[in-house]
Amino acid sequence: MTSALHVENLSVELGGRLALREVSLTIDSGELVGLVGPNGAGKTTLLRSVLGLLRPRGGRVLVAGKPTRLGGSPVGYVPQRHEFTWDFPISVENAVMTGRVRQVGLFRRPGVPDWHAVGEALERVRLTDLRRRPVGELSGGQRQRVLVARALALRPNVLLLDEPFTGLDMPTQELLSDLFVVLAKESAVLMATHDLVAAVHSCDRLVLLNQTVVAAGTPEQLRDRQIWMDTFQVSEHNPLLKSLGLTERAPAEAVGA
Repeated sequence: MTSALHVENLSVELGGRLALREVSLTIDSGELVGLVGPNGAGKTTLLRSVLGLLRPRGGRVLVAGKPTRLGGSPVGYVPQRHEFTWDFPISVENAVMTGRVRQVGLFRRPGVPDWHAVGEALERVRLTDLRRRPVGELSGGQRQRVLVARALALRPNVLLLDEPFTGLDMPTQELLSDLFVVLAKESAVLMATHDLVAAVHSCDRLVLLNQTVVAAGTPEQLRDRQIWMDTFQVSEHNPLLKSLGLTERAPAEAVGA
């Protein structure tokens, strides 16, 4: 069976520096995989490489068994909120429609199937009642849901999430977390996040990244404190370990990505 996403020995250079080194991971449809690591670990670089936005120095990325290419792979992307121009005079539903540009074409009007996909996406993130509202009038949580809906409007096989919970209140985080679990039953979801506690509790598997894959496995398999210490470059006294319930050393059972 072909994996939804397969990354093999991927190396990426940015500004003369190796940002990713021989990264390998595989995600099947039906999985929610958390991508965690310190700032500068290469999480966003990996997501952009999957999208085809960056040319790798080595290795390859396959989506549904085919080499990834910009605009041609069934990959939905939810960027960090600051990457969207929220003061642009556009309604919620038209912002979501921008997620279907590659299907519609730059100089063509959306058809009935396109608007149906937008409506379906808005319903899934509970924004149907706000579809006519300008995006500039939305709260932070509503804006994040617009970005998720825009990615869903593509009806992707692979969904990439870049720090989807940053700056959100707890009810919105819970709503989105529940939604991502549901979406992972229909596609492959790779979520880069700093919310380690939420990732441990909601993800099927975790990939610990620091330029390369330090370890990967289910949360239960990643109970060795040393793995987290190596990934985040912290001491055994760091509060991070306590927040994850890693108060005592446990034998490493991590499996390869």
